[in-house]
Parts: sequence; C-alpha cells; structure tokens
Amino acid sequence: MSKNVFRMVDNTILKIYNNFPKLNKNLYTYLSKPQNEITVNFTVEIDRKLQNFTGYRIQHNNIMGPYKGGLRYHPNVEVNEVEALSKWMTYKNSLQDIPFGGAKGGLRIDPHQYNNVELKKISEKLTENIVNYIGPEKDIPAPDVGTNAEIMDCMTQKYLDITNTDNYGVFTGKSPNYGGSEFRKEATGTGVAVCIKEWAELKNIELKGKTYILQGLGNVGYYTAKKLKEYGLILIGIGNASGYKYHKEGYDIENIQEFIDKNDEDLCHYPIGKTIDKLGFFSINCDIVIPAALELQICEEEAKNIQAKLIVEAANGPIDEKGDEILNERNIEILPDILTNSGGVLCSYYEWLQNCNNVYYERYLLNQKLEDKFKEKVKQIFDLMEEENIQTMREACYYYSLKRLENEYIKRGYYLPN
Repeated sequence: MSKNVFRMVDNTILKIYNNFPKLNKNLYTYLSKPQNEITVNFTVEIDRKLQNFTGYRIQHNNIMGPYKGGLRYHPNVEVNEVEALSKWMTYKNSLQDIPFGGAKGGLRIDPHQYNNVELKKISEKLTENIVNYIGPEKDIPAPDVGTNAEIMDCMTQKYLDITNTDNYGVFTGKSPNYGGSEFRKEATGTGVAVCIKEWAELKNIELKGKTYILQGLGNVGYYTAKKLKEYGLILIGIGNASGYKYHKEGYDIENIQEFIDKNDEDLCHYPIGKTIDKLGFFSINCDIVIPAALELQICEEEAKNIQAKLIVEAANGPIDEKGDEILNERNIEILPDILTNSGGVLCSYYEWLQNCNNVYYERYLLNQKLEDKFKEKVKQIFDLMEEENIQTMREACYYYSLKRLENEYIKRGYYLPN
C-alpha cells in the first residue's frame, strides 16, 4: 500500500474538521495515534530450517467496543500500513453503529511460498504470540489480504486450546464448522450493490438498463456484479490485474468468472469484446464506475476522463486526493469506501453475535439484515447531507462517524475542550 494512502486517511479527517466547525477538533488528538502498537517476532521450523517472522497488531481505538479488524499476510506488510488501516476500521465501524473499535494486523510473509500445513504452523505460532492481546471482548481479528477462513479456524482453535475457553467469537470470517457465517463471501459485494440500489431510489433513478464498468474480479467484484445483474444493470467493461475488456452489448459475470478460473485469471484472452488499457477502461461511456481492486486506481488522468455520473468505491481508497478533487469539481458523485464496502464487517458483527450468544443466523436472514442496514444507512446519510448542508457523501459519512465518536467520548467523561 502506497504511503499516499497513509496520508489520505489523516488528511480526510483534518479536512472534515476544517470544514465543519460543529465537530470538536480536539477529538483528533485522541484519534491521531493508535492506543496500542503490538509487534511480535517469532521463529518457526519449516522444512528442517528455522525461519523468523514479524507480525503487527495495531489497536487504534476501543471507545465503542472491542477492537475489530482484519489480519493480512503479505510480504510488504509494514507498521505504517497497518496503522492507517486500523484507523479506517475505527471510522467504518462507527459509521455502521456497531459496537466495535478499530484495529488491523499483518504478518510479513508471502503466503504463496508455503503449503497449507506450513501456514497452519505459522498461524498457530502467531496466535501464541498475540493470545494475550485478543479475545471476544478485547480484539477480534478477521481475514484480510492473504488470509482466509481456514487460517481463522486454526487460529481460533489454538486460542481456545491455550485459554481453555469455548467462545468462538475471538475471530470472525471462520468457516461454518467453527461458527462462521455462510454469507461471508458475498457480504461485501451485496452491500456495495444495495448501496447503489438505495442511492438510485432516493434519487428517483431507474437502474434497469443502466451500464457500468467493474475493476476487480475477487469476491467483492464478483458478488457485486451478481447482485447488480438481478437489478437489471449491464456490465460493459471489466478489468483485473491481467488487463481490461470492453463490450458494448454487455458481459455475463458468471461466464467471465468461469473463464478466468480456468485460465489462471487471464481476462485478456476472453474471446468477447475489445482489449483496452487502463485509461481506456476508465474512459468508457457508462453510468457507473465500480473500482473493486486496489487502492489509488483513479488518479488525475483517470478522473479527468471518467464519463460516468457515479463512482462506487468497492475497494479501499481507490481514488487518490487529486482524483477526488477533480471528480467533485466535475459533480461526479462518489459512494465512499467507508460506507459501501462495510458489508464484511457487518457480517463479522453478526457472526460475533452468533458465537457470543450461541445462536445461528440462516443465510436468508443475514442477507435481509445486511440489506436493511444498508438501506437505513444510505437514507440516514442523505438526510444528514440535507440537514447540515454537506456537499459530498464522503464528508457526510465521516461527519456522522466522527460525531458518534465525539458523543461517546463526552458521555464517558473524557476531556474535550471546545
């Protein structure tokens, strides 16, 4: 993750404080630094050789409840990245009114260099080193880049063995056999699509027949497209790390997914449509642009060439600061990441409730809960924009999140001079 993203998180918050005097700027002093920075170094025997590993768990803020955030495995993990992501989680959880604070973790490792047995061994050793810092009422990790349900399962089991407890709510994103949710895979993409639908309804816009382009074909991109197909939208441009394709008549997401699954993620050789470059992709004449891949994909040039009227941030931080400025000047609306891609943490909250209360939520119920929550939240943000004369949804989402955090600090008696 680029250092620009680290700055972007803090710059966004400072901009909100400067633009809205109703917010108490002194709250930023509490939020500017994480409450706890945990670094662990440990050694694991792999194939009869000893290897050292470094991991981080940054616990940004727990005023709203237990720390909550993902755990990623990546060779470029470093502490500043993890800190920035932990802040994002604090604001995202506050926006969705769930009783969690923000955290993030990372292990500096290339998971593709290890088999499943070795990854299990490494993950169990990591659990041993962070066991005193996590727990269902303390800090609840979840999958992120490079991790999955299987890793959460083995870490959960290791935690339960060490602590001699039986509350599976210490991790979320687990498999159903470990108390995980069957809805986890599609949760984030479903949330993205429902945000679009609710935005359109509040704007009195008919979605059926509208066109969109999608960058990213992971779980988020796939399930977003699958849901949008139900709403009658037409996917005319698609891209992943291998390249970009355009077809005016539209693509079927299931056919695309089947092709790339069989061809090592190679989208460029899909036989339908025209192969284009990244700038050409973001210049496609369409109604909606959905970046669902990496951060900082829409920068100055892309922002100048986008022809859509709506951008939906399914990825974290896909628009850089200059791009955001240009899009706002061009009156292109943005549904921000802090709102649109929070379906995953909402699903984690429901999983945590399941584990802590020994109940089980069926898939259809989770889908309904998530849809209802997003509809309510988008409407709430629209109303806030009107009440406070806020121009963008990004500003309104952060305003709501920060005001909620501010009220909690005041309620608990923290010193916040005006």
